[in-house]
Amino acid sequence: MNDIIDLQTFGSVFVTLLVIMDPPGALPIFLGLTSSLTQKQKVSAARRASLVAFGVIAAFAVFGQQILNYLHISLPALQGAGGLLLLLVALQLLVGSEQEQHADAGVNVALVPLGTPLLAGPGAIVATMLAVQGADRAADYVAVAIGLVATMVVVWLFFRFAGYIHRVLKDSGTVLLTKIAGLLLSAIAVQMVADSIRAFVTGTA
Repeated sequence: MNDIIDLQTFGSVFVTLLVIMDPPGALPIFLGLTSSLTQKQKVSAARRASLVAFGVIAAFAVFGQQILNYLHISLPALQGAGGLLLLLVALQLLVGSEQEQHADAGVNVALVPLGTPLLAGPGAIVATMLAVQGADRAADYVAVAIGLVATMVVVWLFFRFAGYIHRVLKDSGTVLLTKIAGLLLSAIAVQMVADSIRAFVTGTA
């Protein structure tokens, strides 16, 4: 089995990505951003968000360093941009304008901000890129790939059954959770920007 897939590498990638993406923590944000959608659209959004996140992370895992080098973009710059985008989304959640804004967007909220940068953010991208760079055998590469797929399946399951959670919480509970999620998301966004600035100041960019 270890000749086909390195279980240690798989476990490391799976746990790391699961902690970074934090599906339980992202669930309130998903509920808030999809509150104006029908149940069918929510299911579609859950699938699209997972697939978009998988596609973005996989693309950066294979071509990430070349893309950043070609565009002369540093990882701190990518992190700062993602933080600013998340901050904008957080403010929309807090002031309650996200429902009006995304009402016409339909399941496109699955692309931005759910798929990226919420799920496929700088943390997940960098972690996967480092895992690929540290691989030196075919079994390691297979482990990284399966670890990424397993993580996205877990994320999809959380989002797919978010509707049942909404039925339990009712509208008032969902609104409360949305406001809390907006506050937490704004803190995450500010932290991302602060980390980006710190990296530039210390010259690690």
